[in-house]
Amino acid sequence: MTYSRFEELPVWQEAIRLAENTYDMTESKSWSGSRSLRDQLERAALSVSNNIAEGFERGTTNELLAFIYIARGSAGEVRSMLCLLERRPRFKDLKSQISDLKSLAEMCSRQLRGWAEHLQNSDIKGQRHLNEKTRAGYQSRKEAKEFEEELRGLLPPDHPLRRGK
Repeated sequence: MTYSRFEELPVWQEAIRLAENTYDMTESKSWSGSRSLRDQLERAALSVSNNIAEGFERGTTNELLAFIYIARGSAGEVRSMLCLLERRPRFKDLKSQISDLKSLAEMCSRQLRGWAEHLQNSDIKGQRHLNEKTRAGYQSRKEAKEFEEELRGLLPPDHPLRRGK
């Protein structure tokens, strides 16, 4: 699927949810952490979605990849701080929220890793590099691959070509 806006990206939607839920926790009456820890946690959580958005808007695959890795780093930073909170007795009332946030941050990280791997294996250099000739070539290769898959689906299940051989 092709996305035209970063807001449509499932990983951005998860990342913004991570930021929202982090703010919900740090703004709750149960929060007993220092202001500096709160600020750092909020900034790191928001950084995940912001870096996805910035990379998406840059227009080249290489820049997008760089920002995906920065976003992944921020997700790791969030998880690290949440691990600290889990170990501190004063945050025992937030144990469930902390656990949910850790899972959400890890989910973002996994999705970002998968997206990065996909982009690294792609021959598209990014929107900035597309012109009519490269678009037509890309579309032609995509259609050929889809047609090949369709033909494979018509073969008997035990046929060697069905498995791509």
